[in-house]
Amino acid sequence: MDGGVLTAIGNTPLVRLTRVHGALKFSLLAKLESANPGGSVKDRAAFNIIKKALESGEIGPRSTVIESSSGNMGIGLAMACAYLGLRFICVVDKRTTAQNINILRAYGAEVDVVSEPDPVTGDLLQARIDRVKFLMQLTDDSFWPNQYANENNSSAHYHTTMREIATAMAGQLDYLFCATSTCGTIRGCAEYIVENNMKTKVIAVDTVGSVIFGGERKKRLIPGLGAAIVPPLCRRELVDECVHVTDADCVVGCRRLILREGILAGGSSGGLVMAVERLKDRIPVGARCVLICPDRGERYIDTIYSDKWVKENFGDIEYRWRNAPDAHG
Repeated sequence: MDGGVLTAIGNTPLVRLTRVHGALKFSLLAKLESANPGGSVKDRAAFNIIKKALESGEIGPRSTVIESSSGNMGIGLAMACAYLGLRFICVVDKRTTAQNINILRAYGAEVDVVSEPDPVTGDLLQARIDRVKFLMQLTDDSFWPNQYANENNSSAHYHTTMREIATAMAGQLDYLFCATSTCGTIRGCAEYIVENNMKTKVIAVDTVGSVIFGGERKKRLIPGLGAAIVPPLCRRELVDECVHVTDADCVVGCRRLILREGILAGGSSGGLVMAVERLKDRIPVGARCVLICPDRGERYIDTIYSDKWVKENFGDIEYRWRNAPDAHG
């Protein structure tokens, strides 16, 4: 098929970070997935899932795609469906930002908002998934990408994201820092590392309140990092270490990243920055480290980059990014 804008997915830049942590004894690079046309790493999985479903006949010209998303996956699917002329229903919940809902609608997606949590688990994610299943029953010729379980999610990162990183690094990579949610990115990258006999340590970055790596379910404010379920795609044995960060850490990391490196990135990227902060004294001299920064920061202008929102939710934490190690070492 003629991919049009979808051919612009991937081959995102890998840039060196020299200021966010001050002087480091190892090299630190960021894979900027914000450069994808839909603005996030989820463009890769969205396109791969839709492409494979078209090839297998699961999707036809009159099919309706229905998926649960808090933002980025929905936007990636909305872009692909708009280009391919497919109807798309995105099930979101009341925490989804107005900006993301407006972007989805701009792409022509129908937005279905879940306002009440699942009565058993008390979780909005489960309520969204239940709503997807209900809409599937009502909709003829419908397709559920099921991003938490579909291996075409993880395979997208095996064949593109990690292959691009390995090629750029000539196979010499010591640490990969990857945010977790559906676990598609980390699984695909980790499988590539194992199957290509790379010596890379895979560091999962999860959030406090997520249950993916055995944590206790708690309220989370930053979308796209962590999950209230253990995704079927999760393979913990592929991960060398998990670092848990807080919502406040994500804010601080994002603010350091933009003030020190000029990179306006989303919440998960801030979590990655702070995970490096946590481990930096243990990383050997001369090691090569890559962060996969999942999305762009414009979608967080009213939250992470709003001084008012930050103070309302975390108090006065500005000192944590203003008093970071000197950018020039």
